[in-house]
Formats: sequence, C-alpha cells, structure tokens
Amino acid sequence: MKKKNRPLYLQKLINFKDKEAIKVITGLRRCGKSSILEVFRDYLADNGVKDKNIIYMNFETLANRSKTYMQVYDEIIKKAKLTQDRVYIFLDEIQQIEKWELTVNSLRVDIDCDIYITGSNAYLLSSQLSTYLSGRYIEIKILPLSFKEFVEFNNFAPTMQKDEIFALYLKFGGMPILTEYDFKNEEIVNSVLEGIFTSVIMEDVIKQAPVRDVVTLDKIINFLADNIGNSTSINNIKNVLLSGRNADERKITSATIDNYIKLLENAFIFYPAFRYDIKGKEYLKTQGKYYMVDLGLRNQRLGFRNTDRGYILENVVYFELLRRGYKVSVGKTDEKEIDFIAIKSDEKLYIQVTESLSNESTRQRELAALRSVKDHFEKIVLTTDVLFTGTSEDGIKIVNLTDWLLE
Repeated sequence: MKKKNRPLYLQKLINFKDKEAIKVITGLRRCGKSSILEVFRDYLADNGVKDKNIIYMNFETLANRSKTYMQVYDEIIKKAKLTQDRVYIFLDEIQQIEKWELTVNSLRVDIDCDIYITGSNAYLLSSQLSTYLSGRYIEIKILPLSFKEFVEFNNFAPTMQKDEIFALYLKFGGMPILTEYDFKNEEIVNSVLEGIFTSVIMEDVIKQAPVRDVVTLDKIINFLADNIGNSTSINNIKNVLLSGRNADERKITSATIDNYIKLLENAFIFYPAFRYDIKGKEYLKTQGKYYMVDLGLRNQRLGFRNTDRGYILENVVYFELLRRGYKVSVGKTDEKEIDFIAIKSDEKLYIQVTESLSNESTRQRELAALRSVKDHFEKIVLTTDVLFTGTSEDGIKIVNLTDWLLE
C-alpha cells in the first residue's frame, strides 16, 4: 500500500530531482521522513525509473546499522554497476553510520547518481558535512502533520464539524502514525506518543552528546513544554530549576542549561523564535521564545490543559508559518509585542494570535500592537472568535484561524 502523499514536501523533492545538490531531509523522529522518501520513490517508478536504478538503505535496521561506511559504499557501488543509467540513492537515518559523510561525498564524485538522505538530528548538518560537501546540499525540513494534512489523513465522519476536528488536533497533535489509531482510545494514543518521545530523547538527544544529569534534562524539557510562547532566558530557567533543589545537590550551570537546550533543538523537539526590535531593526539576544514541535507530545508530557489555549494556538501558528516557508521571529515595538513577524523574500506579515476578541480590552491590545507598526506590510489577527472574523479595522485583517490553517 502506498503511503499517503504530502504534496508540499513531494513537490520540493521533485523540484530538486537530478540537481547536483544532495537532498538532506531532516526533522523529528517519526514525523514522516521515511514516508516522504517512499512517496518519492513511487513517483520515480511512475515516471519511468526502473527498480534497479533505485537503491534504498534503511539504517534503523540492525542489518545495516552494524555496517561501516566503507561497507555501505561498496554495497552501493556494486548495485550501481548493474545499470548504465543514473541511480537514485536513498539513505534513511544515515547518521547511524560513523563517517557516513565520507560515503556520501565519494558516491557523489564516483558515480552518476542523485542522492537523498534523512536524519533525525541537526548534527547531520554539522561542520563535517559542510566541509566534505562544500555547500553541495539542500536541506528539506519535515514537520508533523499540519491541521490541513490532519484533516486529509484521517477518515473523520462527514458529520464532524471543523471545530471538533481542530480540538482533536490541539489535543493529540500531528504525528502521522496516529492516523492508524482511534482517537477515542486516549490510552493507546498516549502510549504511542510516549514511545515516540522516549525514542527521540534516547536516540537523538542522550546518545548524541554526554548528558550527565538526566534529571536536569528532564526538568528543562518540562519547563520549555510548559512555557511555549512565553518569553524566557537561560537565567530564568536556571532560577526555576535551582529553586527546587537542596543546597547539597550539584549546582546547575548556565552552560549546562544552554547545552541541553541546544541538544533539544538539534533533535527538532523545540524551536526558538528570537525577538526582533522593529524600530531598532535588530535581533535581541534576550527573552526569546520556544515552541514545541508537536502538541500531542506536549500534552502527553504535561497532560492536556485547556487553560493555556492562547499559547497552544500560538504554537500551531508558529509551525504553520515555518511550513509555508517563512522565517519567523517575535516582534517588539516600544513596550508592545507582536506575536510573529514572518518574512519570505519580499513578503512580510505581522501576526497576532488570540482565542477571543470579545473582550474589548483584549481586542484593543491586539490591534494596538499592530497599529504601532507604520510600514505597509500586511497585518493580521488570527482568532477562533467567529463574531469578528472576516472584518478589518485600520487595514488590519481579522481572520478565522482554522480557515487560515486550511488554506
């Protein structure tokens, strides 16, 4: 059975097909990287590429995981010699092989090939890779299912309302494997999410660098998950962690916290959004925000709490903007804050996210922040409040959030 298509990512692979650049597909473990490769392999087959010209190796299997980089190279070369045509090489979770970059670089030079690799850790794009490939690669970042994909992937009853489906998305997130399960059985779904999160931490965090204090790592994960959308800093995290420690316990240093956060970022669990001073036209070094890649993983970790719904909606919008190719930061103008500044080429969006605009003070606060920006770029308030969507004020559009996500 063919995997379900994700056109956004498939089209990116098609666009780079037969280009010299090595295609590096990155993203959280189990977010769908292998499925994207399978969909693309089906595309190649449907467009005349013969089976013998497609070489696929999955390094999550024990048979391949135990191989050396030279054995991988020799095996691929042997298969490539069976045809006179270009071969398409797929190396899934290649970071499991030590010195894999030597294999990839040699294949690129030695045979007529088009190479696609996946990895679940940003170390895949470390300085070693950059050195060996000299910029001859393109990164394609994969995220869990968007809300639009979530709707398309699951066979929801026609009678289910859009808001009901959105509530499921906010609770269980967009890990593709969940489409195989019944969302009514929360115990099973949470068990699946727990398994995913454990494997990510073990394989893509703890194994990547020495983690001497797993308890502190665990507390940092909980802190960041609990504070999505909140301005934070290393010192802020440090103070919170130290407040719960006995005097005789080992001191937590800022360097340790910073290192552990980088490990979590490299594993694609948390993504930073830096603050940008709109008037000063510069990025600020302090009080950035973090967002968690999947709300289902967050809820499994913390328990689902509808009380922080505003930050949950903000989390959804942040990753949707990344999917759409924007560079995203948090805006600051005087004492006001704009949830997101999204930039792509010559396009710029200023976005506020709020659950409701029914409260007059909330409505004026959200609008005031956007009014304070005097340039001509588009300004939007995204809300689930149906009473105000479809209207505009002072050129500021008020847009229904779920409609925007389904565009």
